Amino acid sequence: MITKLLLYKILQLFIMMVIGFVLAKCGIIKREQSDVLSKLCLYLFMPLAIINAFHFQRSSAMTQGLLLAFASAILMHIAFWLLDRIFLKSKKLRPVERLSIMYPNAANLILPVVSYVLGEEWVVYSTAYLSVQLLFLWSHGIRIFSPDTRIDLKKILLNPTIIAIALGLVLLIFHVRLPSFATDITTTFGNMMGPIGMLAAGVLATRVKLKTAIKNKRMYLVSLVRIIAYPVLTILIAKVFSLLPIAQGKEVLLIPFLASTAPTATTIVQFAQLKNADTNLAVEINVCSTILSIVTIPIWVVLYSAFL
Repeated sequence: MITKLLLYKILQLFIMMVIGFVLAKCGIIKREQSDVLSKLCLYLFMPLAIINAFHFQRSSAMTQGLLLAFASAILMHIAFWLLDRIFLKSKKLRPVERLSIMYPNAANLILPVVSYVLGEEWVVYSTAYLSVQLLFLWSHGIRIFSPDTRIDLKKILLNPTIIAIALGLVLLIFHVRLPSFATDITTTFGNMMGPIGMLAAGVLATRVKLKTAIKNKRMYLVSLVRIIAYPVLTILIAKVFSLLPIAQGKEVLLIPFLASTAPTATTIVQFAQLKNADTNLAVEINVCSTILSIVTIPIWVVLYSAFL
């Protein structure tokens, strides 16, 4: 049942991406406007979706589940970082390829999928993977592009997603309940994150030169490593953590695992644009991995259910 729901939601999001592509091709939305859509997701829709995720009655089971999600997400990223060190020594991958492999689109794709398939109360566990990824992305990720850049802790802590998670934790810990009209606003805006994010991805896809991209073997290689090779590692990590005696542990672990199976993060394209480094390749990998993940993510869910 969960696999069918998952496939249904992923297909929905993919169709939204196609709509964004068509609108951009028809000139209704300009390519540069994808940045505006991405900023709406980053600064408005995603933070409100996260705050809304914490707006549930706290319980010991939720606390244990959140700690489990954080622990597994941390170990997953440490494993990713160790693999990246191997790639660095081999010198066979460019910076944009290394980032595309390590960092999945855990926000725009996974948050709406988790909300639809498992329920809004399960989105809170997605914040564990998101917060760990952001810490790595704005430290390790930035240094891949600019080795001499110092880590800006202030910039990390003031990230809208980190702020939203902190506010959500305050609401959860102190049992603060927002007025119903406020929760209606957070829910409505939060639900817009998936559609708007995929529209932005569709507009971004118009930058891909199809004839050139199809012949790009590196695009396929990096995409397959991101959505196939790395989930093999994370399903093993999830298996280890599933042995802990925690209520609904397997269900909780499914969420960071799902995040690890997602296609490349659109943030990598933005990094590449800022650094003027392989932007076209970053877009090609993003689009290719997104299309392939329509098939691979449901398969990974089936394998997860069978293995755990």
